Amino acid sequence: MASVAFTEAYRTHEFFVEVEGIASPGVTKVTGLSEGEVDVIEQPDGGANITHKVSSGIIKYGDVTLERNMDGGKGDDDFKKWFGEMFKVDGTGKGSALRRNGAIVKKQNNKEVMRFVFEGAWIKSSKFSDLDAGSSGLMKQTIVLAIERMYRA
Repeated sequence: MASVAFTEAYRTHEFFVEVEGIASPGVTKVTGLSEGEVDVIEQPDGGANITHKVSSGIIKYGDVTLERNMDGGKGDDDFKKWFGEMFKVDGTGKGSALRRNGAIVKKQNNKEVMRFVFEGAWIKSSKFSDLDAGSSGLMKQTIVLAIERMYRA
């Protein structure tokens, strides 16, 4: 009997997020994982009907979005404190100068198989799910992080 050569792909559900100084954030969804992007410069070739595409050489990184359950735990307090230090109501907050490093760690069968490290992250926005007395949904917080750099370690 012939053996079947088949490798299963990783599942998307087994992961955790580490953010410097924040304990157990309880993140349930991460979007925006990227190894970067460069702009394209179109360079016409004089005297020909050809345009060459070349890299700008400047790597850009998109935002990373974390969705987490609100449970009244330490993660709630830690994110609230970070946001509060950045955006104080009296205008004395540190803004984007208050940055943190972290990682999104992908596991498969309880073993780490991939790690996306991010550097220089700051909270760009923090939103909460709608409150609805007729719904049975969970209260979520959606945090958008602007990041300086992300790479697979």
